[in-house]
Parts: sequence; C-alpha cells; structure tokens
Amino acid sequence: QVQLVESGGGAVQAGGSLRLSCAASGRIGTTYIVAWFRQSPGKEREFVSGISWSSGRTYYSDSVKGRFTISSDPAKNTVSLQMNSLKPEDTAVYYCASKDALLWFTMPSRYTVWGQGTQVTVSS
Repeated sequence: QVQLVESGGGAVQAGGSLRLSCAASGRIGTTYIVAWFRQSPGKEREFVSGISWSSGRTYYSDSVKGRFTISSDPAKNTVSLQMNSLKPEDTAVYYCASKDALLWFTMPSRYTVWGQGTQVTVSS
C-alpha cells in the first residue's frame, strides 16, 4: 500500500509562490493518477491538479490553470505542485492523493490513498 507525505506548505502574501511536494513510499502503478486536492473551512474538498503517472499528462481546475504547475519525478517517487501568483482564495489545506485509473479523477471519493495534508495560507 502506497503512503503519501506532503511538505512545503506555509504562509505567503498574495502574489507570492510556494512549492508543495508529495513523496510516495511504495510503488505507484503505471495506471495511477496522483492529484492535489484542497479544502478550506466550511467547503468541500476540491480537485486542484492531477498527473498521469505513466504518460505525464496533466490536469488542472479552472481556478488554478495558468498559475499552478504539477510535475512528477518517477525516479524519486515524488509529485510537486508549483503555485505562483497565489491569491487569498487559495488558502486551504492541500492534500496529495492517488488512485488507479483516470476515470472520475476529479472526485475525491474515488481516491484510495491520501496524505495528511499541508496548510497553505495566503494573506492579502
């Protein structure tokens, strides 16, 4: 069973940048997708970005497209999320997750493995 550990969260002013990392222990299958979700108080967990482990194809929510970049390093078993031009509405706990197959990849209920989350706070 793969385990995921996030790092890199913190506090930054609007317009700043942060880089989140997700380290996986154990083998991630070639059919898997690794994704980032976020959740702020009182809101549902929402899809942010995902990457296909085999093809490297990337996916983004409309709210972060053009500002965030997801990447993977299969040799190190890591996935990173570079977040630029951060806005106060990006404030949330960010979670790394993985699932087998791309179907329903924006739905958090379909993911079987989750990290513990890392806090990102963007002040205005």
